[in-house]
Amino acid sequence: MDEAARKARHERLREADHRHLWHPFTQMRDWLREEPIIVDSAEGVFLVDTLGNRYLDGVSSLWCNVHGHRVPEIDAAVRAQLDRVAHSTLLGLASTASIECAEAIAAIVPRGLTRVFFSDAGATAVEIALKMAFQHHALRGDPGRKEFVALRGGYHGDTLGAVSLGGIDLFHRIFKPLLFDVHHAPQPYCYRCPLAKRWPECGMACADEVERIFASRPGKIAALVLEPLMQGADGMIAQPPGYLRRMRELCDRHGALLVCDEVATGFGRTGTLWAVEQEGVVPDILTMAKGITGGYLPLAATVTTERVFESFLGPYEDKTTFFHGHTYAGNPLACAAATASIRLLRDGGVIEGLPAKVAALSRALAPAERLPHVGEVRQRGLMVGIELVRDRTTKEEYAYALRAGHQVVLEARRLGALLRPLGNVVVLMPPLAMTEAQLAELAALTLASIEKATARI
Repeated sequence: MDEAARKARHERLREADHRHLWHPFTQMRDWLREEPIIVDSAEGVFLVDTLGNRYLDGVSSLWCNVHGHRVPEIDAAVRAQLDRVAHSTLLGLASTASIECAEAIAAIVPRGLTRVFFSDAGATAVEIALKMAFQHHALRGDPGRKEFVALRGGYHGDTLGAVSLGGIDLFHRIFKPLLFDVHHAPQPYCYRCPLAKRWPECGMACADEVERIFASRPGKIAALVLEPLMQGADGMIAQPPGYLRRMRELCDRHGALLVCDEVATGFGRTGTLWAVEQEGVVPDILTMAKGITGGYLPLAATVTTERVFESFLGPYEDKTTFFHGHTYAGNPLACAAATASIRLLRDGGVIEGLPAKVAALSRALAPAERLPHVGEVRQRGLMVGIELVRDRTTKEEYAYALRAGHQVVLEARRLGALLRPLGNVVVLMPPLAMTEAQLAELAALTLASIEKATARI
């Protein structure tokens, strides 16, 4: 395609986008004024737009790409499945692809998690976990356990149950009249502690607050739901060491379930296959999505212990069935992609190669400590949040209207990297497939973009 034809095609697509598409989490008035990047193809860890520009995929196409784009093994698995069947229901039927995928998942989750319930998005996986936890206690003869505990700053998806759990006012406040009540505990945000404490002298006071909620509601809490190690959508808020372990012990003492939402943190993002591994925790329910198919197709899973599963077994007439399901649950194409991706994770040395990559990214980000408008760099594995501040000494924040994070993202695009802001936090979550050299390049482009953008804000 010659340059003139390329530009004409881009312009046609841009006009159609502005005429028809409503983009998620996007102020459309601003979008309609800006020149969009229209992704047209991909290769490895690069995305290519309609004008032929190449960009490092610095956020894994919204935290889901694992092995890079156009991976031969996953491509082949999806093509082979197309020759068999693209979709069949799991309601009253089984399917080869979903059985093999469930078997692959069960082989890699923490020991004790055995039962896989498929859906199609992280939010649906969490909705399922909520309903399972509630019904589990009711079927066990403990119907008083109807309440849930979650963390401020949490994000679990955009369906109403998941939003009820969520604790990000910017996203969730407007929907409050539609939500059910949840006990929200202070988030473990050490850089801006909501309790005005200082780690580690505080003795993990934020965990004490969760204890107080449980103590005040004896026999009422069905489950504690949290993102282990790192709260993603609120700006990569890293939990202090030992926090997750305390939450597991707390749930055990009070007879509540622990639900770990690994939609963002799973599949190697924190440096281990599952974030919970780093504190030796096995949740009662684990949710996953995003990276499950390597970033190819929509799929999610809610994985439980045998004890939770057995609560739902009983005579047909007792109606103990879990009456929940999604049309595309266990879609064969998505399951085939997931099985191939898991095989690469398991046999391709991906997880074993992460420590060196994590260290390389950490070294490349070290110069951020000298930038006057970087308050903190939070890193767990290949999950990174760089918090921008107007004044490093006072931790003064940039006003929301300045769109500081967005300004950095625009600079990064000009330099050849795609990032995403979360308010004043610039997020990096590269594919696990990035080489150490590519990670260093991504970090350098990010820091250069921060310097340039903050110099003019």
